[in-house]
Amino acid sequence: MRDPLTALTDTFTSFLFGKIETTRLPVRTSTGQAQAVYLPTAAPGLGDSGVIIGREVYSGKGYIYDPFQLYGQQLPAPHWLVLGESGNGKSALEKTYVLRQLRFRDRQVVVLDAQGEDGVGEWNLIAEELGITPIRLDPMAALDMGIRLNPLDPAITTTGQLALLRTIIEVAMGHGLDERSGFALKVAHAYVNETIVDRQPVLTDIVEQLRHPEPESAEAMNVATDDVRAWGLDVALVLDRLVDGDLRGMFDGPTTVGIDLDAPLIVFDLSHIDRNSIAMPILMAIIGVWLEHTWIRPDRKKRIFLVEEAWHIISSPFVAQLFQRLLKFGRRLGLSFVAVVHHLSDVVDGAAAKEAAAILKMASTRTIYAQKSDEARATGKVIGLPRWAVEIIPTLTPGIAVWDVNGNVQVVKHLVTETERALVFTDRAMTESSRDLELTDDALRAAELEAEERAAAFVEQHLSDLDDSSESTVA
Repeated sequence: MRDPLTALTDTFTSFLFGKIETTRLPVRTSTGQAQAVYLPTAAPGLGDSGVIIGREVYSGKGYIYDPFQLYGQQLPAPHWLVLGESGNGKSALEKTYVLRQLRFRDRQVVVLDAQGEDGVGEWNLIAEELGITPIRLDPMAALDMGIRLNPLDPAITTTGQLALLRTIIEVAMGHGLDERSGFALKVAHAYVNETIVDRQPVLTDIVEQLRHPEPESAEAMNVATDDVRAWGLDVALVLDRLVDGDLRGMFDGPTTVGIDLDAPLIVFDLSHIDRNSIAMPILMAIIGVWLEHTWIRPDRKKRIFLVEEAWHIISSPFVAQLFQRLLKFGRRLGLSFVAVVHHLSDVVDGAAAKEAAAILKMASTRTIYAQKSDEARATGKVIGLPRWAVEIIPTLTPGIAVWDVNGNVQVVKHLVTETERALVFTDRAMTESSRDLELTDDALRAAELEAEERAAAFVEQHLSDLDDSSESTVA
């Protein structure tokens, strides 16, 4: 029985303030039913400083990303991996990202443009719009005073030159140099650097010295001169291909004068190089080392190094080792490396699996466009995506991707402005019919709604699976 004083107090309080709300008994229910009790919420974004990419599909919020703003706070490294099959929006994302980054005055970008049509690379329109002439590397043009990059450029340190020469030879041979061949190369390089002081040393000088080694080089190791010559024969034959073979002209000569390393955008047009030839990884190695010693400087500028067809780097153990050093070194000087790859299986199952894993580990940001189911599962396993993200990847429509920024996973719709549209979409992209990114407004809305419905279905199924194994008590 209630205390009389308490009853009197409750009656007086009810008279003044209205009836007191009764205490409700707890209700026991499942998580699947209880989810309706909670209002919809959106995952936290990445902040409001940086470059706008588009909007999150689920919440509709603007999606802003900038590795330089996030580095040290939410990102352990500013490097970025972009994955996905052709025709889903990788190229459009790269180009708009660079254009938007260049609006900041302290940004510089280098692009290795490995694709093209009509005799020019995909980035040619953007370069023209910005008043920049791409650096077009072409074996045929190089013979007619075209662009050259010298692996023995004095701007590269002596140690860097020797490491680069070894990489070129190892890539061409398909295996590492043995001790004797490495010794022959080292003494030839040392002699050339010591004796040629009135001009830039070139690869021809190395080949000549390998063919005719100095007696002093042999005496230093107490071996015969003929032995040193024999040890360096294979090395000389490989370098001769760069000097007088099918790759001649691009590397054998002083570096072309006039390459503007202070330009906001530097485009290396590699579209004239056969992507399946040995020239491509060699070129990437030379460009990477050359930029390391000439372009990256402690001047507080933020630099972006974007590489298309990046599997040429990650799938070669020797080139990958050079780029590992570049990434570690550049991180301290504000370098963000962006690698664009079609399939992760192109690199993780190859000869450079160990080196590829190390580079992938440095990429704290991963953007994955539509892939087939098997490829999506393999990708998710390698980079550690949650199950719901793996399941949704095969259903993504062009322009929509899964973004994983150091564990913060979102589905993002990339938006292209009307001003950017003419520069971003190449003629080839315009004719890709069903894979075309330039959808009509009605088709775009339909595609987005379809993606959102699929996403909601996946989330609902995921919660239902959890409901099978757990229950909770709510008041």
